[in-house]
Amino acid sequence: MANSESNSQSGAPPALVSAVKRVLRPLVGLLLDHNLTYTWLAGILKSIFVEVAEQEFRLPGKDQTDSRITLLTGVHRKDVRRIRREPATAEAPPASIYLGAQLVALWISDDRFLDRAGEPSPLPRRRHDDSGPSFEDLVTSVSKDIRPRAVLDEWLRLGAVEIDAQDRVCLKAEAFVPSKGFEEKAYYFGRNLHDHMAAARNNVQGGEPPFLERSVYYDDLSPDSVKALAALSEKEGMKALKTLNRRARQLQNRDRESPHAGHRMNFGIYFFDSEERHDDPDTDSETKDT
Repeated sequence: MANSESNSQSGAPPALVSAVKRVLRPLVGLLLDHNLTYTWLAGILKSIFVEVAEQEFRLPGKDQTDSRITLLTGVHRKDVRRIRREPATAEAPPASIYLGAQLVALWISDDRFLDRAGEPSPLPRRRHDDSGPSFEDLVTSVSKDIRPRAVLDEWLRLGAVEIDAQDRVCLKAEAFVPSKGFEEKAYYFGRNLHDHMAAARNNVQGGEPPFLERSVYYDDLSPDSVKALAALSEKEGMKALKTLNRRARQLQNRDRESPHAGHRMNFGIYFFDSEERHDDPDTDSETKDT
C-alpha cells in the first residue's frame, strides 16, 4: 500500500499540490487554535475520502465495493468496511440559523422595514398605535410559533442587533453573521467555504458552465490604502448582496409551489489583507487583477 500511495502522489500535478497546501494552511491554523491535532484530522479525512468515493465515483450499473473504494482512496479495506457500516450522522445547523437568516433577509429587503434611503429601519420592540412596524411584527411575519422576545434576547447575545437610546432594535450587520456565538460562526464557516471550494473544483475541472468565481488582488499597498479598499469593498459588496437578496426573495416566493423548486444557491463576498513577508509561501511575486 505504501508503494501505491507513493506512486499516486508522485504523479500529482505540481500546481495542484501547491494549491492544496495553500488551501490547507489556514485550516490547519484554525485546528491548532483549538488544540486539534493531525491525528484527529487524519481520522476525519479517512471518513470523508470513503464518503466521497462512495457517492461520487461509482461505476455505472455496478455496486460500489470496499475493494474499489480502497483502490480509489488508499484507505485500508478494514477501515473502509467499518466506515461504510457506521450510521450516518445528521449535520443540523444551530437552531438560530434558519430563522435568523429569514428575518434578516426580510428586514433588508421588505419596504415595510426599510427607511427612505432603503436601509433597515430601527424597529421599536412592539407596535404603538400606527407608528409603523415593530420588531415584533418582523418576527411574527416569518413565524408565529416563536416569541419575539426570545428572538431578541438571542440576537443580543449573538451581537446581531443592539438597542439604541430610543429603545429601538437596530440591525448591526446586514447579513446574519453573528459577531458572537461560536456554533453559529462555525456553521457559516463550513457552509460558505464548502460552497466556494465546490465552485472552484467545478471550474478547475472544466465544468460547464463555470461558476462565478472572481477576485481582485493587489500587493505593494500601504496600510491606509488597504483600509480604504476594505471600506469600499464592504460598501459595494453589501450593495450587491442586498440587490441579490431582494431578487432571490421575489423568486423564492414565486417558486415556492413549483415541483422544480429543489435547488439552492449561495453568493458571497470576502476581503482579506495581510502584511507581506518574503518568506511567506502564500505571497505571489506578481500583481493580479482577476
